Amino acid sequence: MENLNDDEDVDRTWENIKENIQKSAKESLGLHELKQNKPWFDDECLGFSDQRKQATMQWIQNPSQNNVDNLNNVKREVRRHFRNKKKAYMRAKIEELQTNSKIKNIRDLYRGISDFKKGYQPRCIIVKDEKGDLVADSHSIVARWRNYFSQLFNVHGVKDVGQAEIHTAEPPVPEPSASEVELAVDKLKSHKSPGTYQIPAELIKAGGRTICLEIRKLIASGRRRNCLKSGRSRS
Repeated sequence: MENLNDDEDVDRTWENIKENIQKSAKESLGLHELKQNKPWFDDECLGFSDQRKQATMQWIQNPSQNNVDNLNNVKREVRRHFRNKKKAYMRAKIEELQTNSKIKNIRDLYRGISDFKKGYQPRCIIVKDEKGDLVADSHSIVARWRNYFSQLFNVHGVKDVGQAEIHTAEPPVPEPSASEVELAVDKLKSHKSPGTYQIPAELIKAGGRTICLEIRKLIASGRRRNCLKSGRSRS
C-alpha cells in the first residue's frame, strides 16, 4: 500500500473504462449525425443547387438573353424540386406521428410534435439595465453584464463573517459490494444528457456486469488513495 502509486492507478483505471465504453459504442452504434436546418435537403437537392450556381455564373460572365432565360428556367425547376421535397418530408413526418399515436409511442409522438411547433426561434439580445429599462445596444449589453458580474463576485466585508469549525475527518466507509454497484447502475435514469466525457447512462447499463466490476475497482482504488492521503496528513 505504501509503495502503490494510487493517483496513477485510479487515472489508468478510469481511462481504461472510458476508452472501452467509447470504442464499443462507436463500433456498435456509430456516431450521431447532427440535425440539419432543412432535413429534407439531400444529395439530389445539392445537385440542383449546384446547377443554379453554374447558371448564375454563366449569366454573370455573359448576360445574354439565352443565359437569362436559362437562369430563370433553372431557378423555376429548383424551386419546384425543393417544394416537392419539403412536401414529401412533411407528409412522411405526419404519417410517422400517426403511427406513433396508434402504437402508443408517447415519447416519440410528443418529440415529433415539439419539432413541428418549434419553427423559427430568434435569439433574444435584449437585457434589462439596473433601472429595469430594456437595452438592445451591444456595447450597453456587454457593459451591463460586466457590472453585474463585478457586483456578483467582488464581495466585500468577508472578514466580518464568522468562521465556523470545520471537521474534515470522515468515518471510514466500507467498499461497496458488486451487488450494490449493479443496483446503483440499474437505477441510473435514461434519456439524460451525458457529462463531460459524453458517456450516457444507457451505455453504462449496456455494459452489464463487466462494467459494474470495473467501476467497483475504480471506487476501491479511489478509496485507497484517499486513505493514504488522510494517513499522510495525520502524520
